[in-house]
Amino acid sequence: MRKVPQILPIAEEQRNRIWNIRNPFQGDYKKVLCVCSAGLLRSPTAAVVLAKKYNFNTRPVGLDMGHALIPVDQVLLEWADETVCMEDSQEDLLRTYGAKNILNLEIPDRFGYMDSELVQLIEERYPIVFRDYYGIELEIEKES
Repeated sequence: MRKVPQILPIAEEQRNRIWNIRNPFQGDYKKVLCVCSAGLLRSPTAAVVLAKKYNFNTRPVGLDMGHALIPVDQVLLEWADETVCMEDSQEDLLRTYGAKNILNLEIPDRFGYMDSELVQLIEERYPIVFRDYYGIELEIEKES
């Protein structure tokens, strides 16, 4: 049985991280938390794709506390305007953690980092899942 990671309340010693959630120098970019099991392959790829294509401020994280390079926590969940995950079980877990605006791309864990098929799936599925969730078409933001 897989151990469910424990999300702890934001601790007092994390004061700088908490301030950084609202750091005005991040600009008005949409903040997207990209989540997969370990935060090593699918979520970092999604973070790169969404940052390049839509000019989002992204962070990749993992749910498996024993393997995640950067584990999801309450500070990151609070930081994010939107959370993109890869599987139904991740969506369910993120919902219990209070994640906002969860978009599930339903991408299996069988790809390497920046695998061309993975990139294509993210590029194809994100706009569809976005439309289904928000009820509007996704507009590509052009850099000034």
